Amino acid sequence: MARAPVLPALLCLAVLALAGGADARKMVGVYELKRGDFSVKMTNWGATIMSILVPDSKGNLADVVLGKDTLAEYVNDNSAFGPLNGRVAQRMARGRFVLDGKVYHTYINDGRNSIHGGHRGFSKVIWTVKEYVAGGDSPYITLYYRSFDGEQGLPGDLDVYATYQLTSPYELSIRTNATALNKATPVNFLQHVYLNLGGEGSGDILGHTLQLSASRYTPMDEELLPSSGRVDPVAGTSYDFRTPTPIGARIRQVKGGKFYGYDINYVIDGEGMRKVALARDGKSGRALELWANQPAMQLYTGNFLNHTKGKGGKLYEQYDGFCLETQAYPDAVNHPEFPSVTVRPGQVYKHDMLYKFSF
Repeated sequence: MARAPVLPALLCLAVLALAGGADARKMVGVYELKRGDFSVKMTNWGATIMSILVPDSKGNLADVVLGKDTLAEYVNDNSAFGPLNGRVAQRMARGRFVLDGKVYHTYINDGRNSIHGGHRGFSKVIWTVKEYVAGGDSPYITLYYRSFDGEQGLPGDLDVYATYQLTSPYELSIRTNATALNKATPVNFLQHVYLNLGGEGSGDILGHTLQLSASRYTPMDEELLPSSGRVDPVAGTSYDFRTPTPIGARIRQVKGGKFYGYDINYVIDGEGMRKVALARDGKSGRALELWANQPAMQLYTGNFLNHTKGKGGKLYEQYDGFCLETQAYPDAVNHPEFPSVTVRPGQVYKHDMLYKFSF
């Protein structure tokens, strides 16, 4: 199995020390997938997408992913730049749920609630590199993680695989699956990539146009939880992106918790693998079409960014990036009216995403 040159051994060992209790047999590295002038860099720390390099309409290359410069910064990062979040991504009310009559308590790390699997969710562990092909027609990397029974308070052992592959000149495919081995458990993954199609550090994304295949959404309370359990139509609201609309057109009319901006879950129309979103930056000509097989998607507009240190010494400010996080309904474990996220022994959870870039 070929591997790309990564970082000096001393830096890798330093990252392992920072990981705290990580398996010393696993090394953290940076892995590049490259096809022509399209490339994606990843690390097996948190199954994190570090960069996506894609040309604009004039052929100029730019990195469209917000992030950090070094592995050590990713290890210490709390801004969720690029990782695969799980075992249960998004917020869980009071960090508790009931499954098959038993009450489970998870790690509280977001006020009174848990978020993205707890303080040591999938974004804060070292994944095993199972396969890696850097170049050719379909370069890919497959990562593996065994989530153990009781991890962050969640029941049962879970085998998790995530494959990242360049499937055409400017398409990134992400295929994840998880098998419950011995106990029923909730499962919900999402890839938390901050995007700016003008290039990271190029300013805000308020002028990007966005179109969503979503005619409904789940209203959120002040803690960004769907506490009412309602699913409302977007028609006549500031959440309506059914036709291409600048992200900033109505952003001051909505609040994501304490801040103005979008941090809201949409119910995606249709079923199976289908188009979820289309985003476009008029200045660069870059566009992104996102496809996925999940029932919902969180739109987040970087509301919490505030002089956040990024790549090359840049400081990211509010609205300098946006996230399109395909997922299950947030807090579904506490809402029987939402589609279930329970995976029982022998069952397989599958979450597929496809990022189609054009210019």
